[in-house]
Amino acid sequence: MSWMIDPDPKLLERLVREGLRGGGNWCDLYFEDTVCTDLLLRDGAVGSGGVNVDCGCGIRVLDGDRTGYAYSESLEEGALLSAARAAASIGDGSVCAVSSAFSAAGPAPARNFYPMREDWRSTDAARFVPALQRLDSLIRTRDSRVHKVHAMLSSQVSEVLMYNSLGECVRDTRPMGSLSISVVFLQDGRSETRTVSRSFRAGAEMVDETLLQELAHKATDGLDAQFEASRPKGGTMSVVMAAGASGILLHEAMGHAFEADFNRKGQSVFAGRMGERVARKGIWIYDDGTLPGNRGACNYDDEGIPGQKTCMVEDGILRSYLHDRISARHYGVTPTGNGRRESFRYNPIPRMRATYMGPGPDGTAADLIADVKKGVYVEEFANGEVKIGEGDFTFYVKSGSLIENGRLTRPVKDINIIGNGPRALRDIVAVGGDLLIDDGAWTCGKEQSVPVSCGIPSVLVRELTVGGA
Repeated sequence: MSWMIDPDPKLLERLVREGLRGGGNWCDLYFEDTVCTDLLLRDGAVGSGGVNVDCGCGIRVLDGDRTGYAYSESLEEGALLSAARAAASIGDGSVCAVSSAFSAAGPAPARNFYPMREDWRSTDAARFVPALQRLDSLIRTRDSRVHKVHAMLSSQVSEVLMYNSLGECVRDTRPMGSLSISVVFLQDGRSETRTVSRSFRAGAEMVDETLLQELAHKATDGLDAQFEASRPKGGTMSVVMAAGASGILLHEAMGHAFEADFNRKGQSVFAGRMGERVARKGIWIYDDGTLPGNRGACNYDDEGIPGQKTCMVEDGILRSYLHDRISARHYGVTPTGNGRRESFRYNPIPRMRATYMGPGPDGTAADLIADVKKGVYVEEFANGEVKIGEGDFTFYVKSGSLIENGRLTRPVKDINIIGNGPRALRDIVAVGGDLLIDDGAWTCGKEQSVPVSCGIPSVLVRELTVGGA
């Protein structure tokens, strides 16, 4: 696509002028060209596959607190100018200078956080059929109870060009590969399903024997406990959350409440609390766009702000919200690189990237479990619901064990963990040193879908409600 290789500077400037003609004080352009592929194997045989190409341009105009947004699926000049005029229609028609309150993008990223050695777009999908068949075979070899195996390989490469009324122009090539499996196991008339995924901002080189072995191990490890698991008696008790995937609770129950749009509108429980203590000393919470190859990594966000690491909670003190350009202007701070969008069809809003808690001084999960008289050890959460305003949450436990007198005694299932995000944050009494970032194919659905990741060390929450028998 020639736009990404050699954009016409005069047309870019004309589109911005057209967008500002109605009186807006900011205009930005977001060009995108995306190629997506997918390949599905059902029980070792190709079930489906396809390629989708999508391109277009989104044009945003800001006039005070008002936003005009329009997009075009055509890159013809006439269509782009029509979109610019549509976005400009929010203005009052008066001539307005570009607002200096909007921050410039600042220096470019220190490096490319997702170099792609093998471009998905030039790789034949048929090349990956043996790899998916190998994964199917590995899983069946590891466990005789396998009934069905579905393996899906998806890839995406997006070429993005962003230009704004400050004259800034940045480009980014964004690869993404995801390999997921869903396995049904049968034993004595009962079935259990395991779904496992790994996703990286990387090229086709990510599909190797190491990845296949890791997925096969994850799909079958601990399966006996899953079949043996039962529903325990519920009540209020301590909860130890395992390092890694249980960080999704941190993302959902706390991370969203740090997004600046919720705080700017007074909808978050953390609104107006900047500089206050929200957790005990020793707790650090980050949102990071600079983890190499990570699903949430961003060389630039979708407003052209360089990727960066943001410390939201510093030693227990709330230090930063997650900002796009609009909220940064409102608070008089620098954007944090969290303006993200699903595609050119959507307006950017504050969104997380890779959200995690820093490691602590309290050892491993075994050390935390040893300090619990009665509680639950959660290895992985599944579905959950969160009320951003109140901070209340309910999460379903995908796998875990009962803790009795400092020991894991029996596997549990069919339970919910119920609590309040800010209260749970205050009630974290121990943080392990075993931080793990989970590489699953996490997708956040706040109005739009964007790729994210999460992580956490082992943590001990003094008291949560466990919904059981």
